[in-house]
Parts: sequence; structure tokens; C-alpha cells
Amino acid sequence: MSILPICITGEPVLHRVAAPIETFDSELSDLVADMIETMHAAPGVGLAAPQVGVGSQVFVWRYGGAGSFDSHYRDVLQLDEGPARGFNTALSGVVVNPTLDLVWDTEGAGAILPAQPDMVRESEGCLSVPGYGYPLRRALGAVLRGYDVDGNAIEVSARGWLARIFQHEYDHLQGTLYVDRLSEPYAAQAQRVIAERGWGACGHAWTPGERA
Repeated sequence: MSILPICITGEPVLHRVAAPIETFDSELSDLVADMIETMHAAPGVGLAAPQVGVGSQVFVWRYGGAGSFDSHYRDVLQLDEGPARGFNTALSGVVVNPTLDLVWDTEGAGAILPAQPDMVRESEGCLSVPGYGYPLRRALGAVLRGYDVDGNAIEVSARGWLARIFQHEYDHLQGTLYVDRLSEPYAAQAQRVIAERGWGACGHAWTPGERA
């Protein structure tokens, strides 16, 4: 296994739709193993293939369940009952050629969320915009479908922050970074940082363990 360089925003592979995986072989298994190693080293809670320069429909994830959003909304989201209710059963994994259905729940648990994203509990970051985070509203639930590295069909229902991870990584496979979804004033702040760092053009990457 190897720790791979992570592409920074502006690298073309991050801004185009990734291609479907056609062959479930040792090359795919090796890529996934390297992505998992890189995600842990970063450290991060998810990593999509375009972030390591590979324009393919695959991402990996891991989540320990201790984030401030889930801690605050644990009861109303019934997160402690997740496995019994059929969601948040896979806190780590890999998905190939995924689809993602969102559950906004605006009249249920979602109705308790503030009108604007919480600057702390809904602050999101990205390994391709390293070192910065901005608040972003996401759907409270998501259903991820796709395949594992052996080509077996999988389905994972998620709620809370795990659902956010799925949305974030799935966006990467569509050529969308979370900063592309920000509302003002955060969109302008993010673009200012990107410009100040000299990002936004091809040729920028960082390797976990080294300075971005």
C-alpha cells in the first residue's frame, strides 16, 4: 500500500465527472487499498478517486460517530438506534459506481435545524481544499447504492454526519467540490482563500505528512 498525493482544487480531474469502473480486478483493489491508506494518513473521513488523480467512480469512507453535529442531534436523529433501524450500519467501506438518494426530512428532524447552516456543527472541510472549513447545509439522510471491490451489490442507508460524508464524496465523482455549493458570504471567502494560496489551477497537490 502507498500514500498517494492528494490533488488540490484546480486540478482538472477534480472538476469533471468521473468514469464508471468497468473491470473489478487487482488494479481496482490496489487503488482502493492505497486510497484507504491515504485517507487514514491525511487524516480524513472520506476520499474519492479523483482526489488522488484517478477519474474513476469509486470512493472510500470511515466515520467514528463522534462529530459535534451527531452529538448535538443524536436523540432526535435516533442515531443510537441506527443499526436496529437499518441505517449507519457501515461506518467504513468502499463503493464503486455509486448512486445516491437524498432524504431531506424537512418536516421531521430537519425542521429543527436553524435557517442558516451552523458555523460549527455544519462546518465542512475537504482534503482538496486543505486546512479550511465552511458551513454547508446537507440532507440529513442518504441511501448509497453501488458495488464493492469484488462487484457485489451494496446498499447503505445513512443519517446524520455519515450521510454528509456520502454526499461530499459522491459530489467528487460528479466533479463538484463542497466549496462549489457554498452560499454567501462563505463562497466568496473560499474563493479568496483559493486565490491567495495560488490554487485553482492544475499542478497543485499535497501528500499526507508534508505541508500542503
